[in-house]
Amino acid sequence: MELIKLTDVKKYYEMGSQVVKALNGIDIVVNKNDYLAFIGSSGSGKSTMLNILGCLDKPTSGQYHLNGKNVEILDQNELSEIRNLEIGFIFQSFNLLPRANALDNVMQPLIYRSVGFRQRKNMAMEALSRVGLKDRIDHLPNQLSGGQRQRVAIARALVTHPSILLADEPTGNLDSRTTVEIMQLFDQLHEEGHTLIVVTHENEIAQHCHRIVEMKDGKIFSDTIAQRSKIEATA
Repeated sequence: MELIKLTDVKKYYEMGSQVVKALNGIDIVVNKNDYLAFIGSSGSGKSTMLNILGCLDKPTSGQYHLNGKNVEILDQNELSEIRNLEIGFIFQSFNLLPRANALDNVMQPLIYRSVGFRQRKNMAMEALSRVGLKDRIDHLPNQLSGGQRQRVAIARALVTHPSILLADEPTGNLDSRTTVEIMQLFDQLHEEGHTLIVVTHENEIAQHCHRIVEMKDGKIFSDTIAQRSKIEATA
């Protein structure tokens, strides 16, 4: 079932007298329960793609439909609502509140939905349990390992039951053993029916997903089925 459809999407930036064509005519469909990686070198357009898909930015032209909604015509308040309802973000740098414990970090997105405290706490506890951190709910980010912090970030993305999990270089700050653990968790989430979109420059991460979309010069260069190679931890 179709979840995302981009039709001739372009994103241009003016830099002095030059026009940078960050996205230059993107056509793509992402279906529900896809497990897709966008890969490409610096300047390929994958970061701009992430911003468009995550409703953090709007295309210069073209159409973006998300769950049947025409996203590019929405105003900033409507885009904010779409982000809160439809998209769970997972960032390379975790983006956790440093003075809030794991439970409070995961509860944070629910405040914007006006969910009552008791329900927020129960939902956050459930999300932390799903990522194996039920015994770390009172820990601050600086009391957690990198892998644990990323799991908190994943729990925070999951707690709102979004249509899409959008991960930006989710293993970029992790060692190889923790990378394996996080990708195994992504596998589990995909098996549960989640739609995952991973933005990465690492071919090994991309090959672990089910579908690889390679970008070059603001365009889709290839869209292929991944080899599903196993990620190995170094000793």
